[in-house]
Amino acid sequence: MATKHEQILTFIESLKVGNKISVRQIAKELNVSEGTAYRAIKEAENKGLVSTIERVGTIRIERKQKENFENLTFAEIVSIVDGQVLGGREGLYKTLNKFVIGAMKLDAMMRYTEKDSLLIVGNRTEAHQLALQEGAAVLITGGFDTDEASKQLADKKKLPIISTSYDTFTVAAMINRAIYDQLIKKEIVLVGDIYTKIEDTYYLSEKDTVEKWYEYEELTTHSRYPVVDDRNKVVGIVTAKDVIGESSEKRIDKLMTRNPLTVMKETSLAYAAHMMVWEGIEIMPVIDNHHYLEGLISRQDVLKALQHIQRQPQVGETIDDIISNYFDHSDSDIGISAYEAEVTPQMTNQLGTLSYGVFVSFVIESASRMIRQQKKGDLVVENITVYFIKPIQLETTISFLPKIIEVGRKSAKVDVEVFHDKKIVGKAMLIAQLIDR
Repeated sequence: MATKHEQILTFIESLKVGNKISVRQIAKELNVSEGTAYRAIKEAENKGLVSTIERVGTIRIERKQKENFENLTFAEIVSIVDGQVLGGREGLYKTLNKFVIGAMKLDAMMRYTEKDSLLIVGNRTEAHQLALQEGAAVLITGGFDTDEASKQLADKKKLPIISTSYDTFTVAAMINRAIYDQLIKKEIVLVGDIYTKIEDTYYLSEKDTVEKWYEYEELTTHSRYPVVDDRNKVVGIVTAKDVIGESSEKRIDKLMTRNPLTVMKETSLAYAAHMMVWEGIEIMPVIDNHHYLEGLISRQDVLKALQHIQRQPQVGETIDDIISNYFDHSDSDIGISAYEAEVTPQMTNQLGTLSYGVFVSFVIESASRMIRQQKKGDLVVENITVYFIKPIQLETTISFLPKIIEVGRKSAKVDVEVFHDKKIVGKAMLIAQLIDR
């Protein structure tokens, strides 16, 4: 039987997009405490089912699909620009397709303004009304208000009209930044993108016997299975090592390993890979917030997906992408591979010197490139030690000289020295697991 918390989430999911909800309303309708209602609404917000906006309240919104992840809702725009909703609150859940900056004559402005777009404009009441009639929302900059007719039209059309104290340029930059961040998030692969769902998964009940394990092994050739209780919550994991030599009548709960490591669909693939490599785990159960089994991921699937990611172009550039783009291969004086990079403004700290985090990223990139060049595979870094780093100024060209200290079938130890004008300015060592390409 579903808990009260789960019942509330199911109720919220069943609501029509655009519906307004409150803690008091949920508590009254479902006969639960306000505390339980509040916690469920917060979880619904984390899942992208609802959005809470100051002076408006909490509304049911459409959950974004990954392919549509970069599109922002008008509710998100309100939060980004610290805006005030003047009208059209019922349309806050809608998604904008593009935004138009209204810094031109009215007729030219309207040529670019279309349905589901957002017109960013100052104190131009006529433009507000024309945009709403075209099916576009309006964002008024400079802290200006609009007339009553525009507010009534916004309510009628269910299109938000928002006011912000920021100027047009700042607002456009803020929205661009938010879209850019969403693009980067879109490219991050999560466990939920690759896991095997529960309906395609073999798992055991704690009341099952060793005989059932052997049946599954013959059917699937796998040797590890998650174990669930009578409510389908993950309580353990059982492997070949646990059942060897045991009676076929013995119950699984007497043999299984309790409290296994688990992941959620929202866990990043890189983190899951690190856990599986570090702990030597072949499979991990995928669970929800209440520990119910949702599926499985295998180590092989995770590593295959990571290799696939490395061959894909990134849409939104992260710091690591920028670092990778600034790296050039060069030959060192002592005949080993070296890599050069110039320190750019976005790589510096508040003192104008190379930041520690970027230095570490450069070290990892140089080691990765050398390992790939020698066809040893790709790196999953386990440990990195920076022995020292001298201040490295802006617009300085630095050279990274990675050397393999020790390499095995599954791991490598790499020493990296960093030079500027033939003087050593940094030194680090990293230990990493190797992934076959």
